[in-house]
Amino acid sequence: MMSRSYTNLLDLASGNFPAMGSGSGREFKERRRMPRVMSVPGIVSELDDDQAVSVSSDNPSTISTDRIIIVANQLPLKAKRRDDNKGWSFSWNEDSLLLQLKDGFPEEMEVLYVGSLRIDVDPAEQDDVSQYLLDKFKCVPTFLPPETLSKFYDGFCKRQLWPLFHYKLPFSTDKSHRFDRTLWEAYVLANKLFFQKVVEIINPEDDYIWVHDYHLMVLPTFLRRRFNRVKMGFFLHSPFPSSEIYRTLPVREEIMKALLNSDIIGFHTFDYARHFLSCCSRMLGLEYQSKRGYLGLEYYGRTISIKIMPVGIQLGRIESVMRMADEECKVRELKQQFEGKTILLGIDDMDIFKGINLKILAMEQMLKQHPKWQGRAVLVQIVNPARGRGIHVDEIHTEIEESCRRINRVYGRPGYEPIVFIDRSVPITEKVAFYSLAECVIVTAVRDGMNLTPYEYIVCRQGISGSESSSNVNNPKKSMLVISEFIGCSPSLSGAIRINPWNVESTAEAMNEAISMGDDEKQLRHEKHYRYVSTHDVAYWSRSFLQDMERACTDLLRKRCWGIGLSFGFRVVALDPNFKKLSIDAMVSAYKRSKSRAILLDYDGTVMPQNSINKSPSNENMDTF
Repeated sequence: MMSRSYTNLLDLASGNFPAMGSGSGREFKERRRMPRVMSVPGIVSELDDDQAVSVSSDNPSTISTDRIIIVANQLPLKAKRRDDNKGWSFSWNEDSLLLQLKDGFPEEMEVLYVGSLRIDVDPAEQDDVSQYLLDKFKCVPTFLPPETLSKFYDGFCKRQLWPLFHYKLPFSTDKSHRFDRTLWEAYVLANKLFFQKVVEIINPEDDYIWVHDYHLMVLPTFLRRRFNRVKMGFFLHSPFPSSEIYRTLPVREEIMKALLNSDIIGFHTFDYARHFLSCCSRMLGLEYQSKRGYLGLEYYGRTISIKIMPVGIQLGRIESVMRMADEECKVRELKQQFEGKTILLGIDDMDIFKGINLKILAMEQMLKQHPKWQGRAVLVQIVNPARGRGIHVDEIHTEIEESCRRINRVYGRPGYEPIVFIDRSVPITEKVAFYSLAECVIVTAVRDGMNLTPYEYIVCRQGISGSESSSNVNNPKKSMLVISEFIGCSPSLSGAIRINPWNVESTAEAMNEAISMGDDEKQLRHEKHYRYVSTHDVAYWSRSFLQDMERACTDLLRKRCWGIGLSFGFRVVALDPNFKKLSIDAMVSAYKRSKSRAILLDYDGTVMPQNSINKSPSNENMDTF
């Protein structure tokens, strides 16, 4: 049956994809003259013995070296309007994970980016901007219409997927968080626009495609239908919820089947992967297998690899900041400001899932239970600006401010405030200075995909080898972490004190334990953490994912592939290279030649959808029992 999830997906079902725009779009592609290879839709029922041809491409690619296309919601670029208000000025965003992951790729590998910009570009300027970004940065911008962008990002992504993946169900009376099919349609449309940009530059026989995060979860279906043999991986940077939570999503199967059109699907932790595999089992009847240390899902003849690999950080970026004169000046300034104080540090986005107020309440509890820290311990809480606004974000922000004022009023004194609340965009030099001075970093997120704050803190406390700068303030090198058990980095940091952030009293005791611990123990834990962080950096992560993606795609290239199904029910059937359609003539001939025959009839359920089988026993059977 055709999916009802999107009312205008006949183009997807038929393979007819209109080009983006008119005139100018074609001129853009002609100026680049990039080789393009189209796939021809194939249907299993159309196979005819010798004339059967697997769907791949019309012509061989003209590119001899490997190339990878990184597709994400936003490009790793910074943009600002020029002083004369004529045109834009662009530069790389050095803090973007998408840019840093290039460190793990071979030097000869060409990297292209497809994504949107953080700015609104006038339609009259879009062609020029596109050409400039492709020439100078190898970036292909996707321009979404304002209404589509709002419904896609602020609507479906942030109001429905993001809360659900963080275990928040739409129980409130605020109807804005309940499922809205128009938002889902905008999500599908946005993914299609990203797909069309990929089509402009792809060489499907050679290119690898790496799709990132929950914004583009249905993109694999668009790509797989157009190019059956495309080499494609997907990595989810957010948590994947348990099946009990995920199954509440009305479009649960559409998204699951779309993800399964990837060759490899990556997650930060085993728990996230386990939840995904559980959903595949419960909703689609798919069971995973473990072969030679790899997890795989068998799906219509294809083996989809499941990759578990937490992301790392780029050490060089932080070390370069630590060498800056501005950072050293900031360290000296902060040392003077907090002289004689023990600094506990929190750095979080303004988000309802970061548990900031739980951390502040735990600080209050620690001061109450351990009066020795009154006047001595300071919690510095830095809050990055919210990525999106909403009634829940505003409410939690107000609650945090009120808690800070109350605690400072009760426990503060002239020259001392137990909580320093920094509610602004903080430059990286200032963050690194705080990292260098903090005795302990605290993360109390109630749910977070990864959270790299502890990694950054560990590198800053290690300092720069051979440097005598003021950043190297701790000798010997030591650090302490109090982190939530509900964040992705928790399993990787065995020396951290893990807490349930909902238990404020327990968190307060953990904070006291962390700053009261002896230096020798802090040093041992720091050394263990630094060894892990320095060897499992972002380059290690991206290199490992690329290697597994290459391995996952190899098997499919040896098979014959045909696409079947409509809409988000589309999938590729991969068959043995020697597969031939069973013909009536061959069957009759074999029947006549054989001396003994076994005929199996009435093999019910083999060609029926799984969910059409009623597993409940009939009344007649129950009476018999």
